[in-house]
Amino acid sequence: MTQEWDAGRLDSDLEGVGFDTLAVRAGQHRTPEGEHGEAMFFTSSYVFRTAADAAARFAGEVPGNVYSRYTNPTVRTFEERLAALEGAEQAVATASGMSAIMGVVMAFCSAGDHVLVSRSVFGSTISLFEKYLKRFGVQVDYVELSNVAGWGEACKPNTKMFFVESPSNPLAELVDIAALAEVAYAHGAKLVVDNCFCTPVLQKPLALGADIVVHSATKFIDGQGRCLGGVVAGSAKLMAEIVGFVRTVGPTMSPFNAWVFLKGLETLRIRMQAHCASAQQLAEWLEQQPGIEKVHYAGLPSHPQHELAKRQQRAFGAVVSFEVKGGKEGAWRFIDATRLLSITANLGDSKSTITHPSTTSHGRLSPEERAAAGIRDSLIRVAVGLEEVQDIQADLARGLAAL
Repeated sequence: MTQEWDAGRLDSDLEGVGFDTLAVRAGQHRTPEGEHGEAMFFTSSYVFRTAADAAARFAGEVPGNVYSRYTNPTVRTFEERLAALEGAEQAVATASGMSAIMGVVMAFCSAGDHVLVSRSVFGSTISLFEKYLKRFGVQVDYVELSNVAGWGEACKPNTKMFFVESPSNPLAELVDIAALAEVAYAHGAKLVVDNCFCTPVLQKPLALGADIVVHSATKFIDGQGRCLGGVVAGSAKLMAEIVGFVRTVGPTMSPFNAWVFLKGLETLRIRMQAHCASAQQLAEWLEQQPGIEKVHYAGLPSHPQHELAKRQQRAFGAVVSFEVKGGKEGAWRFIDATRLLSITANLGDSKSTITHPSTTSHGRLSPEERAAAGIRDSLIRVAVGLEEVQDIQADLARGLAAL
């Protein structure tokens, strides 16, 4: 006779434990093999005990695995762990950060609905709304991120969603999430916060009133530039709609990528603390250099939202952007003079990266769109990695000398 598996003592009791313990152990449900590390389940489908069992699983009448497009044990472990860290009832993994954003809009908006988007978002996010979602009848307007009153003024009777990055990419602009959540609630709109730059280590938007959090797990959650992935987190009721989208449309996270992200979560707090400490030191140093016209980093007292960042974040992040003298030509000379930093538009890596946003991450935007987002030709973005901070500084000094 087949007996049901009883994990017993093999699974950890996580009641009342802290963030770092959740980051290491949440979501893991050991198999009869008793493995210590998380298992990787490479299978497209699952077998059922009976035809009736299969029918109940497919109908959603009983929980369990059905098909790895939307139910896989390794992916589920990652989802449960990320949900625990964000303070969410449920999380849903996707193939990339952009597919996570796409899933949120497709799940909750229809033709004729109105979405308000911050002007200060990732270039591909603007392209998604402008080139594709508008094509299907979703109305989109853009609002200055920090102007909370402006969001309310831009609302229409059919406004269904606010979408923001806070901090923004690459200028580290912020919005008072709690205040914006009140505005969204008053107008019957859902507040979606891209928490990619902060991760749940530095900021928890759901606790501040947001309805949904999205991540590009490709960035700091992985932490070593290995895999693509995204995740959406929020209430179980809202996530049921995201599950439906992933099940039907298929932007599925692979089990291997989910396993890599699980390993990334285990060291997330330690890495973010190191990233932030080095970024703070570099931002303070850059602000004193004669070739630098402006530094964008919320950890600096000169940042217009420094006090807000202190209030709603635990630290100020790993991304430092700055404007150099000489426009595009000066920025390119600076970047090309570096010899340690990687010239790439990715971020969240243990290796520091340097890029020119107006010709890379925001290069598909029109000059007018870039100007509206504050992306100038003189702007350089550095995502501070885990190298010795003195070595990063010395490499940036090569760029300064080239100016």
